[in-house]
Amino acid sequence: MRFENKIAIITGGADGIGKATSVKFALEGAVSVIWDLNTEKGEALASEINNNGGKALFMKVNTASFVEVEAATKSVVAQFGKIDILINNAGITRDATLKKMTPDQWQQVIDVNLTGVFNCTKCVSDFMVEKSYGRIINTSSVVALFGNFGQTNYVATKAGLIGMTKTLAKELGRKGVTVNAVAPGFIATEMVKKMPAEVLKTMEEKVPLKRLGLPEEIAAAYLFLASDDAAYINGTVLSVDGGITI
Repeated sequence: MRFENKIAIITGGADGIGKATSVKFALEGAVSVIWDLNTEKGEALASEINNNGGKALFMKVNTASFVEVEAATKSVVAQFGKIDILINNAGITRDATLKKMTPDQWQQVIDVNLTGVFNCTKCVSDFMVEKSYGRIINTSSVVALFGNFGQTNYVATKAGLIGMTKTLAKELGRKGVTVNAVAPGFIATEMVKKMPAEVLKTMEEKVPLKRLGLPEEIAAAYLFLASDDAAYINGTVLSVDGGITI
């Protein structure tokens, strides 16, 4: 129970890696505050966690909206008195080559993947600084390190998060708040597993471990960086990718 009495906000916490993270934090004693746009999945997950003896709360929040994030943050603090952990996990893709990518596809990804992280970190960090304690973890990607065909928008945001992480680590570290990032590789989320078998096989062959990662393995990295064991880790990017970036 490493996180007993800790309040952890997980954005995009209703599905995929976010769902695994919400469950793992609750199992470790935290209150998992699930921020997501999918009300059906979010409420179902919160009920599942609570029914299994954990603690969870679902809130419908569009992280791309500063107004919504600010209101949700104040609501969490009003209910629990603090926020200890922020997992900036929410993200979207709108893939296309540069030639075919529309300004709208570009902006949608920027709004959620980059501006959304700014919104959440801006609002939540103020309350962490008040308590002189906080753990902020941003979700980057291995594609931020080597690029990816047809993902100019997505890669730009994930690379931007690395720069943001390092800058915020310098600004907030002196105030008791660490900021780190996790860069997942190919992860077997439900969405990915629906890809054609030959595509999945090709992905697996690119990884030295010859398999896709599990959402729970990314969640475990989040838990480590949020734990007291990682108290002296600040401004780092942890690749959890089976060695694909070697």
